[in-house]
Amino acid sequence: MSSFKGRDIISLRDMTIDDLWTIVMRAQEVKEGKHGDCLKGKTIASLFFEPSTRTRLSFESAIVKCGGNVFGFADPGASSQKKGESFSDSIRTVTGYCDAMVIRHPVEGAGRLASEVATVPVINAGDGANQHPTQTFLDLFTIHEEFGRLKNLKIGIMGDLKYGRTVHSLTHAMAMFDAEMVFISPPSLRMPSAILSDLTEQGISYRTADTPEDAADMGLDVLYVTRIQKERFGDPLEYKNVAHGYRINCNTISALGDQVRIMHPLPRVDEIAEEVDATPNAIYFTQAHNGVPARQALLGLVTGGIS
Repeated sequence: MSSFKGRDIISLRDMTIDDLWTIVMRAQEVKEGKHGDCLKGKTIASLFFEPSTRTRLSFESAIVKCGGNVFGFADPGASSQKKGESFSDSIRTVTGYCDAMVIRHPVEGAGRLASEVATVPVINAGDGANQHPTQTFLDLFTIHEEFGRLKNLKIGIMGDLKYGRTVHSLTHAMAMFDAEMVFISPPSLRMPSAILSDLTEQGISYRTADTPEDAADMGLDVLYVTRIQKERFGDPLEYKNVAHGYRINCNTISALGDQVRIMHPLPRVDEIAEEVDATPNAIYFTQAHNGVPARQALLGLVTGGIS
């Protein structure tokens, strides 16, 4: 079994398949009512230098539910960086006030930098367009709950694959479980070539497509939908050219088959029609709620409250 106590959680590239199984299994135990006081006496810093709803609130809910204390900020304007303090100095200071810290930052590599200067475990809650490992943990937990397995699934990943940190992390994880993948996006937002090269080296099968209907012959188990992220585009015209290009509706589900489950890290804009919410295929709100037990398990593991 993987050891997590005192460990930083920065990237899926640092994880093994045993690590992922440990988190999924512990999340299941938490959801069943176990480990309820695993953060008793622990204080967690929640440092969000970038806006967040689900990630920040689910972390804070996880901390409170497990008996811990939480402090921090949800607006970088509330930190001393507004006065000119460096990011490294902020982290060096806060590390003396807590037992672990959760950080979201708009700059790629910020989580890694924080882990290099902090003396407590650092959990990356999203760094720019790079990685979002804890989203992947709850995604895996949700998929396992739905299918009873993680191995050899067929996954469609759709939307902003160039800048989408959630799909970068998810792709690394699903490759460990030998998933067959299809990447669905406009040509300008394809999955980065470095990630595709990694898949090829691992012998993982993947395809690219322009629309979800192009994958109708695959018998997808999951269609993982993401929004086109306006905040990641430096050029407003580039965003305008690709925005609102996809919309999943009940006709899409009919084309893909009744077995397909629709996931989304949220927030959605208009890429999934509200009519889909009432179908048994839609599991994105369950997915969002699973962020709490997944993050309870992770925090318990890195602080030693769960072994």
